[in-house]
Amino acid sequence: MKILLLLAVLAATAAAPLLAQTPAPTAWADHTRVLPDKLRQVPVGLTLWHTPNPNYPEPNPEKPGGYVWKHSTMIRSEVGELEVVECGSFIWYSAAGWQANMRETPAEFAELFQCPDGRLLPGRTYTFAKNYRFADNAQRLYGGDALWYILAKDKTGKLYKGMGLIETESTVR
Repeated sequence: MKILLLLAVLAATAAAPLLAQTPAPTAWADHTRVLPDKLRQVPVGLTLWHTPNPNYPEPNPEKPGGYVWKHSTMIRSEVGELEVVECGSFIWYSAAGWQANMRETPAEFAELFQCPDGRLLPGRTYTFAKNYRFADNAQRLYGGDALWYILAKDKTGKLYKGMGLIETESTVR
């Protein structure tokens, strides 16, 4: 009896139409353009850079067998006082191109970049001093590029972007 019930359930399930699955939103839909969708058509008003760049992994003294890519990320407003709306990055490590990586809130940005209330004052540089990437072991070392971005608005609500590419390499020097 249990087998007949199981077969009836399986038959009903197989006969039911498959539900359409909503594809995950892509970060980079137009492959004829270099920038991820979120960053296109937003005027540049911030300078963002990383150092050292390119960046190479080194043994992590805090985790034997592990590795760390050590770099800092800096941001500066070039268009006046701005309020951070979002901070994040896209990564490119395969033929698929840009993939959404991480996203920080304005409060998280303020803490990471030592920027009170996420307000960027003109001409002042804010630094995320220990913007490190980690690998547990040598098998997890892979290269790729990360496009960091910051979106910020002025007092009128006009949105500006800053972006900076960091090359992370897989070879230990």
